[in-house]
Amino acid sequence: MTTVVREARAGKRMKRGGFRSALPYLAPALVLYGAFLVYPILDAIRLSFFSWDGFKLSEQIFVGLDNYIRVFTKDPVFGTAFTNTIIWTALSVVVPTTLGLGLAIALNRPMRGRGVLRSIFYVSNVLAPIAVATVWKWIYNPTVGLLNQVLEAVGLGSWAQNWLGTPSFALYSVFVAFVWQVAGFNMVLYLAGLQSVPTELVDAARVDGANRWQVFRAVTLPSLRPTTLVVLVLTIIHALKVFDLIVGMTGGGPAQSTQVLALWSYTQSFGNHNFGQGNALATILLLVTLLIVVPYMLWNMRSLRGGGR
Repeated sequence: MTTVVREARAGKRMKRGGFRSALPYLAPALVLYGAFLVYPILDAIRLSFFSWDGFKLSEQIFVGLDNYIRVFTKDPVFGTAFTNTIIWTALSVVVPTTLGLGLAIALNRPMRGRGVLRSIFYVSNVLAPIAVATVWKWIYNPTVGLLNQVLEAVGLGSWAQNWLGTPSFALYSVFVAFVWQVAGFNMVLYLAGLQSVPTELVDAARVDGANRWQVFRAVTLPSLRPTTLVVLVLTIIHALKVFDLIVGMTGGGPAQSTQVLALWSYTQSFGNHNFGQGNALATILLLVTLLIVVPYMLWNMRSLRGGGR
């Protein structure tokens, strides 16, 4: 028993010694992380309790929770922006994730041109969001846009719309561009995850007479659970902070129908020079992100540990 205790203590000392020896190498990264990520977040939370127009630091006036009260009771756009953010996030959990998984399964099989197809589906993720916005803004152009011209060419001209100018269509039209941009990235992550699926389990299931759907449900999908955790967390975070795509395509219009929390926070701060209320919106967005992502990650990690046992 004494030997076990000694070995445990020795292991702890080695871990502490390893951390101390690694600290000088980690310090530059930790300093940059603190300066460019942790400090801005904490300062944004601090500013949410002040009234400030963004010009003179000496004019910051502490107002307590007044900015949050105004956001929830007097801001006419907050409700729309919050609802759109939730709708966007819910759709993002389903559409680009499912599409990425489907593309990964289709392109994981031996076929001609597989590498080229993978590159074609992934290249949209490499493009800057503002470039994606420019391309899709042209596609949706009501007069010379590709989409309406194709609809007219195939005899469906009655379906042609002002896709970005109609409040009932605008948000979903922009979301299609978002799916086009991020689905390829999800595909690459799932392709990496598919390489870890045990081939012996797949072969055993097929020998037992399982069809493709049964193999996918009983073997492939459970093996992809760690990958799905990463994909969903990244997709949710990306969806909650969507900004430049909407700025480039609609600017939040028409009639605030594509407004989201990230864009409204920016507009309040830099457009209306109300940095207190803008940072209150940013803090609310941070809390929403944490409330969605953290419980999901904890639940998945517990499930994975339970499955490992």
